[in-house]
Amino acid sequence: MRYFVLACDYDGTIAHDGRVDEATRQAFQRLRASGRKLLLVTGRELEDLRTVLPDLDELFDGVVAENGGLLYWPKTRAIKLLCDPPDVQLLAMLRARGVAPISVGHTIIATWQPHEDTVLAAIRELGLELQVIFNKGAVMILPSGLNKASGLRAALAELGISPHNCVGVGDAENDHAFLETCEASVAVANALPSLKERADLITAGDHGGGVIELIDRLVSDDLASLDNTLVRHHLRLGALEEGTPVEIRSNRANVLICGRSGSGKSTLAATFVERLQEDAFQFCIVAPEGDYPGSEQAIRFGTGKQPPNIEEVVHLLQTSDKSAIVNLSDVPALDRPAEFTKLLTHLQHLRANSGRPHWLVVDEAHHVLPAAHDTVALALTQQPEGLLLVTVEPPAVRRVVLDTISVVIAVGAEGPEAIRSFCQAVDRAAPQLPATISPNEAVLWQVDQAVVVFRPDEPHQQRRRHHHKYAEGDLGDDRSFYFRGVGGRLNLRAQNLSLFVQIATGVDDETWTFHRQRGDYSQWIRGAVKDESLADSIADVETKGDLGPGDSRREIAELIQAAYSLPATPQ
Repeated sequence: MRYFVLACDYDGTIAHDGRVDEATRQAFQRLRASGRKLLLVTGRELEDLRTVLPDLDELFDGVVAENGGLLYWPKTRAIKLLCDPPDVQLLAMLRARGVAPISVGHTIIATWQPHEDTVLAAIRELGLELQVIFNKGAVMILPSGLNKASGLRAALAELGISPHNCVGVGDAENDHAFLETCEASVAVANALPSLKERADLITAGDHGGGVIELIDRLVSDDLASLDNTLVRHHLRLGALEEGTPVEIRSNRANVLICGRSGSGKSTLAATFVERLQEDAFQFCIVAPEGDYPGSEQAIRFGTGKQPPNIEEVVHLLQTSDKSAIVNLSDVPALDRPAEFTKLLTHLQHLRANSGRPHWLVVDEAHHVLPAAHDTVALALTQQPEGLLLVTVEPPAVRRVVLDTISVVIAVGAEGPEAIRSFCQAVDRAAPQLPATISPNEAVLWQVDQAVVVFRPDEPHQQRRRHHHKYAEGDLGDDRSFYFRGVGGRLNLRAQNLSLFVQIATGVDDETWTFHRQRGDYSQWIRGAVKDESLADSIADVETKGDLGPGDSRREIAELIQAAYSLPATPQ
């Protein structure tokens, strides 16, 4: 299920002439019986709502009242103010100047047009940080920054549900912000033209009839028929040659990014994750080789020296809007599938109850979903959605998972062959593919659609590729650096950056200079580590004729230490 909450405006939306009819009430019951929650988001005061809607507590799971100033939870009767009470001095001034009628709630002062000029003048005179919100003739006074959108976000946060899992429906001016907050925005047929222009869906029916129509669609297909029109949440991955954006849906999709080592698949995956972060989607990254650094928005679990605590990962995802990065580099290779399966079991339960995390990103997917391992197949109790797999070789990934893929992106010159490899692994006919593509292009195939060749976007923040492996792991014999010196008299192997810096500090000047003058250091970084930026910086040092062995060692060591967070080497 994608949509766990329906947020409804009151007047002009579920109510006609201030009243909710019986058919709309029955639709509310059907919605809640489907496992979804129903929130009322209104400008009305709570006491006023109780008067016009005596069964408020039976109909709704939560209420955002006073245009975002107050939360009310019917089950516990708890009231939470989201701002300070109305300013007493302002209230006295408005009454003294003849503003009437006037009503005072827990957080709001409300009157009617044409008193808006008097209200604005009083706010200015008192120097108060307040705003005036209009709604079909009503004039509502609230603290700056407070509106239905802020109130809805507060309510959803207490429910542990993201706005990406919420549908909103309204009809008037003060509904713009809260509908924009929701993943899907709906306007009833009687809504203002300006609201209809920005809504994702306009119902055929008006007032409660339109809301019934919406609820029936939610219960029947979870608004799946609306997916292709929700383009404001699509994820941009690159552009065609003429500049047209290449985007994919952010929901109900499973994506495979594949390509040989060094093809750019990791860079594209980083762009994908960046897009998720920009649009506030919650994600969980599984990094078998510890390649993803943490951030303020994405908390890293596992250090490379200590395995992650899966319970802590789940607790973070369940109780906050932050994302998680699960570093499995310290888990023995043979144990990684079982550890991933344990995490997957928890995530499926969490998704079934809240829809989060929205995306599960599995880097080096063949490490945790190997074709020969069957525990994951047993753990898949529901059809996965929001799954991104990154791998060198699609056939090395478990078939039951590959069968769920709806979008394949193959990066680099051998992209067409990678698509054929995927099709062979899932017994599917390959699409029509270009004979060749350039190394900086990618092939995108949305299964059962035509293939698109595009140029991937670079991530705004280039992550350090394979950080743990390059910094402290073992690159293997063929990708290690060898300090051999003049005539090949030495054979000192540096299988990672940390050892390179350590050996470089102690090697003799003649050997150091021999490799520096040949440009061996930058060539190694460019070819084996695949870090163009660092290679360019080291090449600059290699060509500085005025630097002696000691200074050039120090500068190159400092560049590597800064790029890969290595501890400083004693001088």
